[in-house]
Amino acid sequence: MDTLHLSLLLIAGGKSSRMGQDKRWLEYDGASMLEWQLRKTQRQAFAHKYLCVEKATEELLALAKQYEFELLVDEQSGLGPMEGLRRGLSAMPTQYGLALSCDMPFFVFSALEPLLVELTGQTGLMAMLAETNGRRQPLAAIYHRDLAQDFATALAAGERKLGKVIDKVPHRLVAVPRVNCFFNANTPADMRLVRGRLANSWREIPLVTVSAPVSNTGKTTFIEKLIPRLRAAGIRVGVVKGDCHGYQMDVEGKDSWRFSKAGADAVAVVSPTGYFIQQQTGKRASLVSMASRLENVDLVLIESRNHGTMPELSLWRGLGSPCLREDTAALFAGGSLPDGVPAQVHCYDIEDIAQAEKLVKFLMGKDF
Repeated sequence: MDTLHLSLLLIAGGKSSRMGQDKRWLEYDGASMLEWQLRKTQRQAFAHKYLCVEKATEELLALAKQYEFELLVDEQSGLGPMEGLRRGLSAMPTQYGLALSCDMPFFVFSALEPLLVELTGQTGLMAMLAETNGRRQPLAAIYHRDLAQDFATALAAGERKLGKVIDKVPHRLVAVPRVNCFFNANTPADMRLVRGRLANSWREIPLVTVSAPVSNTGKTTFIEKLIPRLRAAGIRVGVVKGDCHGYQMDVEGKDSWRFSKAGADAVAVVSPTGYFIQQQTGKRASLVSMASRLENVDLVLIESRNHGTMPELSLWRGLGSPCLREDTAALFAGGSLPDGVPAQVHCYDIEDIAQAEKLVKFLMGKDF
């Protein structure tokens, strides 16, 4: 991916009104969201790199120096991303600049390769935006430096929406298939999804727990409906289920039953088409450790009330209180939710299996 002829404008204003705190400094896996994006730029060469912020701080100055960015401060505060973009375009010496938001934790530069291909040989083009599923990405876009004046004129007239300016100049939208790459973390509920996906990024096989506060909520039915959709997308699915009542797999009189009765602590039965292992344990085995034993699967769904792991899809049908643990990535509910719950976590209808499929793919780390 050749970006040597471009400047990079990393837009990191810091307003974060929907997050309730400055999201640039929210940490996951030992680094802030802003630093995660800065780290990625070290693997991509640009003619110039600018960190565009509303106000300068010692922390921002230190990061800019560490990652070899020039810190650019808005000339007017409170004007949002358009002012940061205007400031960056005005400063850069190159004809075009790549504008990128700092709040896309799963962004990869290779996703913008189609934009660079389209840009080759173009003349008179002022803006080129990535488009994912019909949604424009104005902060994953390439802009001509002359557009700085258009943004200045718009700001002077009280306009702050980037799209209003872009629609008035020669521009092009380029379809980019990697939808989840452009996921923006704007709210605390978004950060639950970020942490859930990040947890799976370190696993060989991704895990997703399906949980509920009480029995008879429909965990098994939910998983039964979800599996065919995932399989249709080419995802091989394994399931691990906890059972507080115990179980008995052997049939009386069979060899495996006879071995167990004779005192064997573990029995394995292998056939041409599969196998099972029955292991006696002194305490309840970890469902996560059992999930790691499944072979030839791309994903493991864990059904459990209390013994799953992050990320968790919590189900609720009006019985008990909605379960919102630290591991909970999203809530699928039937009925009216108690006040305050939707502000903490993304909520969907419990019958919306299509949304559940999208969410599981996201939490797996897939870019569908």
